Amino acid sequence: MMNVGFVSLGCSKNLMDTERTIGLFKNNKFNIVNSPSKADIIVVNTCGFIESAKEEAINTILEMAEYKSNKCKYLIVMGCLVERYKEDLEKALPEVDLFIKFSEYDTIWSQIEAVVGKSEEQNQKNLDFMERVVTTGENYAFLRIGEGCDNNCTYCAIPYIRGKYISRKIEDILEEAKMLAKSGIKELIVIAQDTTKYGIDIYGESKLAVLLEELCKIEGIKWIRFLYSYPETITDELLEVVKNNEKICNYFDIPIQHIADKVLKRMNRHSDGKSIKAVISKIRKEIPDVVIRTTVMVGFPGETQENFDELYEFIKDAKFDKLGAFTYSKEDGTPAARIKEQIHPMTKKSRYNKIMKLQAEISEEAARRHIGREVEVLLEERSFDGKYYIARSYMEVPDIDGVIFVKCDEENKEGQFVKVKITDVQGYDFIAVFGDCFKKH
Repeated sequence: MMNVGFVSLGCSKNLMDTERTIGLFKNNKFNIVNSPSKADIIVVNTCGFIESAKEEAINTILEMAEYKSNKCKYLIVMGCLVERYKEDLEKALPEVDLFIKFSEYDTIWSQIEAVVGKSEEQNQKNLDFMERVVTTGENYAFLRIGEGCDNNCTYCAIPYIRGKYISRKIEDILEEAKMLAKSGIKELIVIAQDTTKYGIDIYGESKLAVLLEELCKIEGIKWIRFLYSYPETITDELLEVVKNNEKICNYFDIPIQHIADKVLKRMNRHSDGKSIKAVISKIRKEIPDVVIRTTVMVGFPGETQENFDELYEFIKDAKFDKLGAFTYSKEDGTPAARIKEQIHPMTKKSRYNKIMKLQAEISEEAARRHIGREVEVLLEERSFDGKYYIARSYMEVPDIDGVIFVKCDEENKEGQFVKVKITDVQGYDFIAVFGDCFKKH
């Protein structure tokens, strides 16, 4: 029995492909190990979204290739970077035994067997959502409802890598969700490149609201959240479903990218500044305790100082609870890469720093408003020193947002939902206590 180790880079959607690949190996009688030093086969799932992700992927491949001088016999590289640059990678990285493009996943096992040899017993041949091995622990799991993207933003390579938006059938998603609940998963994080467009391709209209209501009926699931909802497709129906279902976290992740109409048009975004402001206002009116997270891009080709100032003032006024910013990255094959008015790197960096400094102040102010508030949290694990539980509430997405540190006691255990009182803020994290009025319920 050969040992297989995995390295997964990039987004949560990539992680789900890794989990399905782990399941494929496991069901074909390979042993899964956590350390590359113990692996006969190392599989690297790459990201190729932006330049920094490409660099990370190449460095990781080279690092894993070092193990071939010891125990590792085969190095396999898959994912988005391979989809874009397979021929170049094959020439540049002879240490890799097999490159598998995203578009070749339907033949993934036959390709692997051609390199590592046939397994004695064929149990599974393709990547299967139902056979995935959840790698995010016992409490939460990602639930992908669609693949690809039709938005065709001019800066983005996702449509060239992952193809057009393809929704999964509701019944298939529910079957997987029930399987996850049966295994003990308490929180489902619904993902797609654009969750609010779910179902349009196969049902003729968005079915995200319907899907969320069906997921709420599954026993054992305590929290449901959905990520990456685009402003132009956030409907009144969706807001009503979020507002009226206790299981759905009052959390919206809305990547607006910019607010200046000129920039949004060049980006081929489907919202303008006025409609973005309107939907944010509506969400806050309908769901008063909502947490809104967004991402913005600075330094897009042609972004003037006036455009940037408009974005800066909007962020100052909008006071997003959470905001991530990134500088424009010129990506091969995208329309934006051909725009002549490219912004100087130093200007992009300066604008990025200014946005992040502003948001740090806004985030701290927003966080301090929660001091004294009682919230329900999931106790996930203990801190390294054993003095605190590391917990999350509806306000925190795993590995993206901060956490809540709760002083340990003897009554509560990891994996439980309890009520705590927030007492302080440290950076992006909260400090909380149980207290006599906030014990386990």
